[in-house]
Amino acid sequence: MDVREAVATRYTCRAFLDKPVALATVREILSCAARAPSGGNLQPWRVHALAGKRLAALIDLVRPRFNELPRAEGTEYQIYPQPLKEPYYTRRAVVGNLLYRSINVPREDRAARYRQYARNFEFFGAPVGLMVSTDRTMGPPQWSDLGMFVQTVMLVARAHGLHCCAQEAWAHWYKTVAAFIALPADHILFCGIALGYADPTAPINSWRAPREEVEAFATFEGF
Repeated sequence: MDVREAVATRYTCRAFLDKPVALATVREILSCAARAPSGGNLQPWRVHALAGKRLAALIDLVRPRFNELPRAEGTEYQIYPQPLKEPYYTRRAVVGNLLYRSINVPREDRAARYRQYARNFEFFGAPVGLMVSTDRTMGPPQWSDLGMFVQTVMLVARAHGLHCCAQEAWAHWYKTVAAFIALPADHILFCGIALGYADPTAPINSWRAPREEVEAFATFEGF
């Protein structure tokens, strides 16, 4: 698959088929994604890959606690700035409206919205869950490297006919996840990634988040 096609066809998948992904495929994806750039070649990422009974055990651990959502255990880092100023607030609101509209959930139906949010912690039915962390001593430059690694994982997954959902939502269960995967104390959980085969019939997979035109974020001089 051409890299441009991988970028164009990547989306946040929120419904997966009950179809396993081979360990060899997951290893290949991570091995290839490790070519992502990082300042000083620090490679500041760590991945715990879960499938089968181990993945089910983690899901079973948090499912009885869904009543604690949306805050759950809090987070060790702030996912969004508070307050979230414009134009970022509107962009987030638009994508949220598109998501809930696709599954016929009115914005005022908070209970239904929480039920959908809780699907994050079932990896949306994906057969593989990746937990991505980094060393606590790392700063903003290395966190940007971590983001490039996550993006590369998702693009390489497309080359294998797979889809992903990067899930910062898992940071809300950082204590539970850290204990479950025996995350070293000097590491901080960044996100989860659901990995698998997309369900093409699921309405929640039928829409795409809009993007700004180049003129909205770039200037060109000297061309």
